[in-house]
Amino acid sequence: MSIAGRSATDEAVPLSESNDRLCGPDVVRAVALIGVVVMNYHGYLMLRSLRTDVIDSALNRFFDPFEGPLSTRFASTFVLTAGVGITLMTRRVEADRVDGVAGAAKAVTEMRWRLVRRGLALYVLGQLLDVIWPGTIIIYYGAMFAIASLLFTLATRWIIMIGIAAALAGWWVSLWSFWQVEDGASVAWLRSPASDSIRRYVFDLTVNGTHPLLPWLAFLCAGIVLGRTLEAPDWQLWCGGIGLVLFGVATIVSTMTGTAFTDLALSRHPFDRGVVYVASALGTSLIAFAGISWLADRAIGPAAAVVEVLREAGQMTLTLYIAHILLFNLFVDWIGWVEPAGLGTALTFAFGFWVIAMVLGAWWHRRYARGPAEWAYRAIGG
Repeated sequence: MSIAGRSATDEAVPLSESNDRLCGPDVVRAVALIGVVVMNYHGYLMLRSLRTDVIDSALNRFFDPFEGPLSTRFASTFVLTAGVGITLMTRRVEADRVDGVAGAAKAVTEMRWRLVRRGLALYVLGQLLDVIWPGTIIIYYGAMFAIASLLFTLATRWIIMIGIAAALAGWWVSLWSFWQVEDGASVAWLRSPASDSIRRYVFDLTVNGTHPLLPWLAFLCAGIVLGRTLEAPDWQLWCGGIGLVLFGVATIVSTMTGTAFTDLALSRHPFDRGVVYVASALGTSLIAFAGISWLADRAIGPAAAVVEVLREAGQMTLTLYIAHILLFNLFVDWIGWVEPAGLGTALTFAFGFWVIAMVLGAWWHRRYARGPAEWAYRAIGG
């Protein structure tokens, strides 16, 4: 339903009741995109400037893309939402399998291969983007989709256990590396493998990269489990409640430091890969997902028009994510219209892109149903 075509009666109905597709996940993706763009633009502009005289202000610390409280939180929300999307995509096939419907086994196999193909398509795309945008999350997205082909038929308790195991494994690798270095041993074979070796691709994907499977697979598993609860009464209440508990406990535990080991073991820093970080980031992602979904479901009148734009643009986030990379390289690296000049420049650039992207994305989706990247992605992956 287009915004212009909504009648007065329609405006009195929450948006989620006027669409077959759940609007929550799409709106969450659209909102999370602004955070991803802000963090990426600020971080890459800092790397381009090579400045060491950044003003130590509360605002700069808050938006620090590497060590600030917002670092990777929007990306973890994206991965959580991807898990929700996988559940929504596979739920009918899985329900048929559980009910013993004829042909269900074949449908499950076809769904597994669809997820594998989509994962491979994203992985290849990510490797191409990595040439101009080092550290892109798309590589890890692809690997997670391939792994999801094995997860979606598992019982919820097993998915939870796999997510916990991924978080603990990433934490253990970090602690083990610390102990090795403390004992005078080298971990270069793990942390700095040769750039042209297969080992480098494997270790970057699993433990060394910007969003490695250990521990980031935990966010995907949480999303798959969350997706199975979206029809439960008051799911937003307990989702947000669990998020608050995780974030609160992680915040308290992270203060119990004092030695080099406890500083690492109880760190909320994303690149320390600790369980406290995973709990904190997952907590904020659950709060964001529940809160944004709650607001989107209850939007009426003018607010519903805004939500509709976000919902439509949220179905084109792959195209918009690629666009934000290409436009950054165009305006910063190729024609030099935007120069690194601090946080203000990054915020202006990022918010300007996001507003235009939401409007154009909604228009494109209304006219063509899918973005160019989404069309190619589905053509390849099914």
